[in-house]
Amino acid sequence: MKSFLTRLLSGIVLIALIILTALPGGAVTAVAYGLLSCVGLYELFKAKGIQKTGMFFICLVVTVLYYVNIALKMTYVAYDWIVAVLVLLFMLYVIRYPKYEISDIALSFMFFIYLPVFLSFVVFTRRLNDGVFLVWLIYFTTWGCDTLAYCTGMLIGKHKLTPELSPKKSIEGAVGGVIGAALLAAGYGFVLNQFFGKPFSYVYYFAAIAAAGAVISQIGDLTASGIKRTYDIKDYGKLIPGHGGVMDRFDSVIIIAPIIYYLSLFLFV
Repeated sequence: MKSFLTRLLSGIVLIALIILTALPGGAVTAVAYGLLSCVGLYELFKAKGIQKTGMFFICLVVTVLYYVNIALKMTYVAYDWIVAVLVLLFMLYVIRYPKYEISDIALSFMFFIYLPVFLSFVVFTRRLNDGVFLVWLIYFTTWGCDTLAYCTGMLIGKHKLTPELSPKKSIEGAVGGVIGAALLAAGYGFVLNQFFGKPFSYVYYFAAIAAAGAVISQIGDLTASGIKRTYDIKDYGKLIPGHGGVMDRFDSVIIIAPIIYYLSLFLFV
């Protein structure tokens, strides 16, 4: 009971913080997600046991600079920063050879793209036309998918989705998660139509975006679980009581943010 209350209360606080940091947009949103990226990046490097290396330092510094530029509205794409971090990692590899394995250099590069770059698309989505409304699709898709996948799996789940990776997840739950995300997003679109004067087309556009996003969301969740299994850890951290670390709570958000951004860009801008 105590653990449930801890999880519930920390979840409420987390939702409040997400609302308070996503609503203002601009520098506030950029700084908030920059901090999340730094913490999550540390969790990933720590999982591999390379958090005290030059590779982590390079990725952390570039992450900070990347989000500073986003906050100052100087950066709208990540290509230049992706190139920069790869070149710096290669320089480190050459200068300190043979201290670092090329596999760890590649992994560090992947971590940078996977977390700071992907998560920055929450900020980019908030900056779109109607971004103050569109950004919530990221969270409604994640929440709707997680909740309905869990409920459906508990009620009728019989066929394992990925027995080796996540034994408790079922195919029925995965399908329920997609349907749940679509319904929640459609309901959100209806509310925007009724109370904010948005076109009724938002209802089915939102449903389509959420359905596609929910599939990717579950891939993100399973990917993060796979990384934990690979490095034999239960949670990425303890920052969020009852939930674990940033990576434990935002694993689906991280991978879904670019998907929602590009679908929103295609449909609404």
